[in-house]
Amino acid sequence: MRSLLLIALSLLSISCAVGPDYTKPDPLKPEAFRMAETEGSSIANLPWWELLQDEELQKLIRIALEENKDLQQATATIEEFEARLFIARTDFAPQLSGTVNAPSFGRQSLFLFPGFPNPFNYYVQGNLSWEIDIWGRIRRSNEAARADLLSKEEARRAIVLELVSSVAQAYFDLRQFDMQLDIAKRTLVAWDESVRIAKARLRRGIIAKLDADQFEAERANAAARAEELERQMVQKENQLSVLLGRNPIRIPRGRSLTDQVMPPQVPAGLPSELLQRRPDIVRAEQELGAATARIGMAKADRFPKLSITGLLGVADPSFSQLFARGGDFRVIGPSVTGPLFNAQILGFQQKAAEAQAKQVLAQYEQTIIVAFREVEDALVAVTTSRKQRAVQAEQVESLRSALHLANLRYKGGLANYLDVLIAQRNLFDAELALTGTHRLHLVSIVQLYKALGGGWPPTAAAGTQPAEPAPASEKG
Repeated sequence: MRSLLLIALSLLSISCAVGPDYTKPDPLKPEAFRMAETEGSSIANLPWWELLQDEELQKLIRIALEENKDLQQATATIEEFEARLFIARTDFAPQLSGTVNAPSFGRQSLFLFPGFPNPFNYYVQGNLSWEIDIWGRIRRSNEAARADLLSKEEARRAIVLELVSSVAQAYFDLRQFDMQLDIAKRTLVAWDESVRIAKARLRRGIIAKLDADQFEAERANAAARAEELERQMVQKENQLSVLLGRNPIRIPRGRSLTDQVMPPQVPAGLPSELLQRRPDIVRAEQELGAATARIGMAKADRFPKLSITGLLGVADPSFSQLFARGGDFRVIGPSVTGPLFNAQILGFQQKAAEAQAKQVLAQYEQTIIVAFREVEDALVAVTTSRKQRAVQAEQVESLRSALHLANLRYKGGLANYLDVLIAQRNLFDAELALTGTHRLHLVSIVQLYKALGGGWPPTAAAGTQPAEPAPASEKG
């Protein structure tokens, strides 16, 4: 027994793992982001609670991180692959099992061989099986299992990042609908006043019925827009409720769309940081490592397997003599198994594993390309939406002044109804567009944060919950 162990350890010491060793690819990446306006530490270095400072929004995100069903599923998946990694590690150790046999019915006059286990004997038997990992099949299996686990942990982090950004975007959409609904209701009140004045002037014969009908039509248009915004607002609340892991509820509101605090500068950092931070890129890299290890597993299957097997136990036709002297047995020795007729099939299995690794490599490179595109799209959206918002704010102020003058001239009989109607309609559309641009600017910053892989430092444990932000009174 001791000599067999020494031989096994000697074989392990000189053995090598067949198949390619994983080396991290060096993908092409730009030296700097094309649309970056400022340099400095990436905005992705901020934890989400410092970027999104609306207290109600922070509460919603925390609820989602605790109760979202997709995130719970991802956490359970990590637990599954942790167990799979433990199973893979146990392949290094000897496998032991036991068997107990007790014949209870029928005649036992035949096949009674004392000291030898068979179905007609009482026996207790221990089985030993230990595969000597000469070709590294078990080592490659462990490499693949570990990479699979790390991949699932990055998948969970990707869901966390997606969840934070989705809740924030849905919340900003909701605040946009709130703001637009307020504009629609305020405009509806203005149209009510215009209709009242038009009817009074119609009764006095100052204007034609056509003028009054036009005011009525514009008032109806504003009322229809208000109902549409009500529908969109409730549906957005329902969508946000699903992200929170709850049935549809009314979503509490915090700061208005225009009161949201965002950093004035949003530097993207270095492209090299993106490869280390974005969870989908890191996940694709781990999947590539697992696929590379499986090539070694497939190649090792083509070589003979050396195992140490053994039996140990006692057997006897009579239970009373089961543990008597002479009823024990023990057998131990090496065994070699290797492919014969299925060797060609195993060769094709190796080719299949190599082809799968090529697929994963292409997917990894594609993930990087898409990541850089998403960052560039978000950068240009942040820049242009900020400028667009400033120009539209000037437009709204000018249209408000134009409407005020048109109303004065109309009441004084110096202008017709078309001047008021056009001015009121233009202001209504411009105010709605301005709220949309406010929302676009906020969402663009969130999308940039997501595209850069923000959330919290990637060195943190994948399963660690983010720390609670300090109360406002404790912040410097």
